[in-house]
Amino acid sequence: MARKKTVSVEEENPNLEGLNLTEPETAEEAYAFPEGLPEHSEEGDFPSADTEDAPQESFDGEENDQPDTPPEEHETGEFAVETMEDSSESELAPETPSESTDSPEVSDNIEGPEPLETADHPADTAENPVEDIPEETGAVIPEAPVPVPPQNDRQSFYGLNFNELDRDLTAEERQEWNSIYASYRGRSALTGTIIGADPHSISVRSKETGQMERRTMYCAIVIPYRVRVVIPASEMWEAGHERPDFVLQNMVGATIDFIIIKVDRESGFAIGSRRLAARSQRYFFAHRPSLCREGARLKCRLLSVGPRRCLVECHGHDLNMTQRDLRYTAIPDLRNEYHPGQELDCVVKSYDPEKEALRISVKETESNPFEGAELRHPAGSRRQAVIAGKYGGGVFCNLPDGTVCMCNYSYQHEDSDFLVGDTVILVVQRHEREKRQMYGKILSKW
Repeated sequence: MARKKTVSVEEENPNLEGLNLTEPETAEEAYAFPEGLPEHSEEGDFPSADTEDAPQESFDGEENDQPDTPPEEHETGEFAVETMEDSSESELAPETPSESTDSPEVSDNIEGPEPLETADHPADTAENPVEDIPEETGAVIPEAPVPVPPQNDRQSFYGLNFNELDRDLTAEERQEWNSIYASYRGRSALTGTIIGADPHSISVRSKETGQMERRTMYCAIVIPYRVRVVIPASEMWEAGHERPDFVLQNMVGATIDFIIIKVDRESGFAIGSRRLAARSQRYFFAHRPSLCREGARLKCRLLSVGPRRCLVECHGHDLNMTQRDLRYTAIPDLRNEYHPGQELDCVVKSYDPEKEALRISVKETESNPFEGAELRHPAGSRRQAVIAGKYGGGVFCNLPDGTVCMCNYSYQHEDSDFLVGDTVILVVQRHEREKRQMYGKILSKW
């Protein structure tokens, strides 16, 4: 009998083995998230954009001479693909009768030469069954039917009747579904805005026990027009670079790229993967010297913003940035100045292609306000400023031109007399070129 071999999730995608998304009311079937971009070997699949006949254009408009698809992403990402092993002849069909008289009976429906009735060989009857058929007769031995393996998600997708399913859609809805179909077929990236983060009950196979376990996982929700795209937390980050749940919850409003990895057309939703899209972007970025060279000007997108630090994405790289990286002027609370989804200009400081380590700076896209401060604010001059923050007994004051002055209090004042945001009068005491810092003393409130 034919044996089935099940490719486990550990081989295909160790991060999401046995993943099964359950809707708030109805449990859905288990699905898997591919570790890389799958090959398009099924019949009816469109050729992907990584062929030599369709070169991709680089981000800066130059012709791309590099391969457009990372080699490690050509993997099959199905959850439980069943294949048939090479079965032995004894498993697929009965043994060929030998010349021995002990051979088993052969089915009556096998066509062969009619037996001759002689004294030595009487005619075949119910009382005289055939006991021996030599191999020279050319009798055909029936083979056992080979069981057909069940279809995986991708094969089921190709079997859908899209004309029937999309018959009553509006032009906008049809365009939305066509974009989802194209992303699922060719692994092209889509762009959308996170409008929420919902918890979902998910079945995950434990690496220690191998058993299915139920987990509650936050999922980012993206709705391009009317179709709900669910992106689980495990598909938001690369393995080893996971973020806490509160980061995902604070990403509402952020713009992200994602690749569709499962389509449930009947239920009207799809499942996406941000980490696969980010992986492709990092590959493209590493093979474009005009983008990754030091001093190159790029765009970055804010994903999540906190009081003192924020998470930004630049060509597939998730980077933590502080106020020192964003602006020369001190900022008491970054949330008052920045928000998720905002796009900023940045400069490449360094890039290590082996470690995929990227360093960028947002503030260096502008000139440093300290340049020329000695002429604008000479020592002994009094200036109006706003208290931007306090640290270690010192007070950061922002002057109207963006220059930061590190101040102390006069002897008649206490720290409790001044709050962040107060307008004060200070006196400039000195400038330090090496530290690129100006120092002064607070005289009074304004």
